[in-house]
Amino acid sequence: MSRPILEVIALDVADAVAAQSGGADRLELVTDMAADGLTPDHETFAAIRAAVSLPLRVMLRATDGFAAGDTAALDALCETARALRAEGAEEFVLGFLDDGGQPDLAAVGALVEAVDGASWTFHRAIDHAADRDALRKRLAGLPGLDTYLTAGSPRGVDEGLATLLAEAARAADPVPEPGYGPRIMVGGGLQLKHLPMLRQGGVDAFHIGGAARPDGWASPVDAASVTIWREALETPLPVR
Repeated sequence: MSRPILEVIALDVADAVAAQSGGADRLELVTDMAADGLTPDHETFAAIRAAVSLPLRVMLRATDGFAAGDTAALDALCETARALRAEGAEEFVLGFLDDGGQPDLAAVGALVEAVDGASWTFHRAIDHAADRDALRKRLAGLPGLDTYLTAGSPRGVDEGLATLLAEAARAADPVPEPGYGPRIMVGGGLQLKHLPMLRQGGVDAFHIGGAARPDGWASPVDAASVTIWREALETPLPVR
């Protein structure tokens, strides 16, 4: 297996610099964690891009929840996505469901078109979907989709471990079935204790937010905390 990916949530330049110093491989850029992460402004993106060399995945989400909103709201979000792309953003995070818990293909498709070939993650909306497998199959083949950020359950990794391991096994087939080609990135209540089992199960990408902030979201990312995670992911797994 290749080196595990460690993605860290960054709200500003200080977070980004600390995460890079601690050993992060990639950043997810958001604002307003009280709403579980919304799209940062262009100035913040530009400042972070200038400050670090890590790949940046920019959240595309205007309001709390997993609904894209009305036509005007979606149009505005697409315009924001195009502006960020023009600013130099190369990777994104997005994901929307309809009222029945099905993937909102119109909203997702509009944003995929707006980001014009960029790579993107479908975020934890999958954990709130009516049918995870059906969602994967309906999104299969969308250009740029290379990652699912998931805890396996809306209640977090503790509850979702069995689902995560089952999906990792399906993804490990030499020719994965439709919908299981994108990488599984585990996040959402992820703890250090979960890493050995997930890595043994074939998961090689991990996402942390609060775990990088021992003093809470009001405090910046702590480089030493990120290093603890980096070192845990570098620890060789026991030979079976």
